[in-house]
Formats: sequence, structure tokens, C-alpha cells
Amino acid sequence: MIEDILEYNKRFVENKGYEKYITNKYPDKKIAILSCMDTRLTELLPAALGIKNGDVKMIKNAGGIISHPFGSVIRSLMVAIYELGVKEVMVIAHSDCGACHMSSAQMIEHMKARGIKQETIDMIRFCGVDFDSWLYGFGDTEKSVRETVKAILDHPLIPEDVHVSGFIIDSITGALTPVVA
Repeated sequence: MIEDILEYNKRFVENKGYEKYITNKYPDKKIAILSCMDTRLTELLPAALGIKNGDVKMIKNAGGIISHPFGSVIRSLMVAIYELGVKEVMVIAHSDCGACHMSSAQMIEHMKARGIKQETIDMIRFCGVDFDSWLYGFGDTEKSVRETVKAILDHPLIPEDVHVSGFIIDSITGALTPVVA
């Protein structure tokens, strides 16, 4: 499959398919969007919001959550805010998310089935990784959005003048529903 992608990329560049996407690193709308990595959102989210290449900074991960107060999501938001001029943050979760009700115990079983040894898991636990909190998803999408918005608003390194709001997008229709903090 990767070979097919590389072949497509070669033709894309040769045919100058990139020209319509040329922009700079600064988001025109001064917005960063934290959302889930779900495949259904790849084209649906930008289309439903009317955004195009260059409009916003997109940060995606499993569940669109902040799993650590000094992890990659907060780091990305800080770069977007302090280096790239972002003034607003949208947290956008979605319906029927795979991270909803995700279980760390089940994930560990999947790891072991794929060849990860129990000793490796135990060693990582011994080093301080709490698999239960790190691999847990969430049980309630609205609550998860509220908690993520609060984590951004309460973060000591995020300036108070950044507006943060939360939403849930319907994975099928693209309808956006605000989540009240």
C-alpha cells in the first residue's frame, strides 16, 4: 500500500498538483483545532467547517484529548499561539468515537497478542507509566470535551486571552454541536 502512495505522490508532484495548496505557516483564521484522528474526519471536518489549506492549525490524536499537561498537544498549542499567532482554540470531538469506552486492559491484551512481552509492560509500569490513565479513553464525549477545554483554559502556560470552545461533530452529517463548559 505504501508503494501505491509513493507512486501517486510522484505523479502529484510531476503534475504540479500541489500548486492549489501553497500557503504559508501562519493560519489565516488564527484558529487551532484539536480533534480526533478518526478517518471519517479527514475530509468531513474541513468541509463541514468551510476551512481550506492555510486557514487553521490542526492537531489530531486519538480522542482529541489532552493526555498529559506537558505532552505534545499542549506543546503544539503553545507553538500555534506563541509562534504562529493563534488566538482561538476549537476542541472538536465526534460521535461514535473509537476512544469512547477504550480500555487500557483490553489495549494491553492487544499488545501482548501482537508480541509485546508482559516483562516489557511491567518495566514500563516500573518506570512510572500509569497504563490505566494513559490508555483509557473516555466514557462520555461531552464530558471529555469539557475536561479538555478546561485543561487548556487552566493551563499555566496558555495565556488568558486565548478563547477556547468545545464542540461535537456528527461523524456522518458534519453537524456541529457546541458543548457548554
